[in-house]
Amino acid sequence: MKKLILIILMAIFSYAQSTFSDPQPTFEKPRKLVINLHDSNLEVVNHTLGSIYNILKEYPSETLKVAVVLYGNGMRAIKKDYDKATLDRIKSLMEYDVEFIGCKNTMETMKWTEEDFIEDIDYVQAGIVEIIERQTAGYIGITPY
Repeated sequence: MKKLILIILMAIFSYAQSTFSDPQPTFEKPRKLVINLHDSNLEVVNHTLGSIYNILKEYPSETLKVAVVLYGNGMRAIKKDYDKATLDRIKSLMEYDVEFIGCKNTMETMKWTEEDFIEDIDYVQAGIVEIIERQTAGYIGITPY
């Protein structure tokens, strides 16, 4: 009997879908997220990436814009010498049009150059200001961890 109930519950949950609030996200008016990543701890970075993957699974790709702003210690997560598996996940997210934005102020403080980082990163002078400006432009700010 327990197995039957478990099977039924699993079947129900496998068909569950998220419902979106009105106005529904569309190509013209997508949901816009700016994700704050200021920590280079491997667990924190991978949790953040996992959260992004979960979000991408729920929204049709044309109805979602995601920007990840890295500053402070978070900049280490996009350096070429960071954990290879994690860098592969970041590159994979870039293929889904997730934008990764690095902070030049952090780079200057740490004496890093763009050559220290993986390809296809966008850069702004101040990461924290980029988060503020994105939120002002209608992005929802998220710090997953």
